[in-house]
Amino acid sequence: MSARNDVAPSTLGVELREEGVVVEYLDGRTTLYRGVPQKVTDTLRTGPGKETHILVTDPTETEGVLMYVNDLKTHDDILEQSGVGRVILNPDEEEELFPGVTVHRTGGMRNEVAADPEVARGRVFVFVEDDWGEQSYEFVAED
Repeated sequence: MSARNDVAPSTLGVELREEGVVVEYLDGRTTLYRGVPQKVTDTLRTGPGKETHILVTDPTETEGVLMYVNDLKTHDDILEQSGVGRVILNPDEEEELFPGVTVHRTGGMRNEVAADPEVARGRVFVFVEDDWGEQSYEFVAED
């Protein structure tokens, strides 16, 4: 199978902990996105070539959907078994992943994520990582 198709996400278990955000995949595995997320109120622009994962929780904060943006490493069947979704964007292409959450692929292999948690009806997290580290962000309403 190709590793370059869009894949629809499934609902996954989510646990918000002091040390980070835990996601439980459909196949029973878990992952921990470490750290307290930095607050973002407008648009988040990732560094070039960084992996971008977007998690939107439900209002109870115990379930959510997770999307990988432009992930070319993971095969479709693995994503489908785990419940993680994926969207592939061309340069200068934009897509609304969920109500209130959009991602725009800019030139230079960067992603711009914009989110309104009130429209999304849950918490919106973005995890940006590469081989050297990871950062966590959470979109919050402006005061």
